[in-house]
Amino acid sequence: MKNALPIALLACVACARADDGGPAVVPYRPSVSTPAELSAPGYLELEAGGLRATGPDGGDTSRTTLPYTLKLAFTPDWGIRVGGDGWVRQRAFGQSDSGVGDTAVVLKRRFAVSDATAWGLELGETFPTAKSSIGIGHAQTTINGIFSSDFAPAWHTDVNLNATHFDSSSQPVPWQVGWAAAFSRTLTDDWGAVGEFSGTHQSTTDTAQFLAAASWNQSPAVVFDFGFARGLNGQTPRWQVFAGMTVRLGKVF
Repeated sequence: MKNALPIALLACVACARADDGGPAVVPYRPSVSTPAELSAPGYLELEAGGLRATGPDGGDTSRTTLPYTLKLAFTPDWGIRVGGDGWVRQRAFGQSDSGVGDTAVVLKRRFAVSDATAWGLELGETFPTAKSSIGIGHAQTTINGIFSSDFAPAWHTDVNLNATHFDSSSQPVPWQVGWAAAFSRTLTDDWGAVGEFSGTHQSTTDTAQFLAAASWNQSPAVVFDFGFARGLNGQTPRWQVFAGMTVRLGKVF
């Protein structure tokens, strides 16, 4: 998997450079929040990249992943995506483990208010396809509410509020609340930037982080991104660095 993914991404870029004039991709990465907008109906998109996170204490604890997402919209208002971690390597207390990560399936519905504003609703199920030492261990169900809007020249915001239900045998409190608020800006025809605050709350455990990233539109079919996130409390990974891409693979229907 580690060797196959970069080769697959290079092949995708080579195909996308010969752009056929199709619709522009709609990146969801690299922010935690997702927009209400879906990708162009009938076109399959791939998002993939790499992420490395260090533990809250900044010591010998780290997690490296190769996340991916496949997105397909059936209409401008309905779509589905399948994603997860193609590979995970986790290190803690001098021990390391690696393997394939968990897998999530998400159904999405958009509710347009105007050309500039829309609401969204997602229902997702995460399946424990990774071994328990590096994955969630039990299935999780998430409901995510989305508000997206363009405001002022070149500015856009995505706000998410979600709730995740865990298997009651795996967690003392079976519910976790998550939130994210991202603000992005178009800098030039090819470049953009995003800043985001996000976090989670579960019983007595809270996480919080700030993310900053930049994106480059190589063509309507390919967008690259890179950035970092900084934990804001002692229960959040101290540093995360990431880079990746969104690629239009082709027309399905």
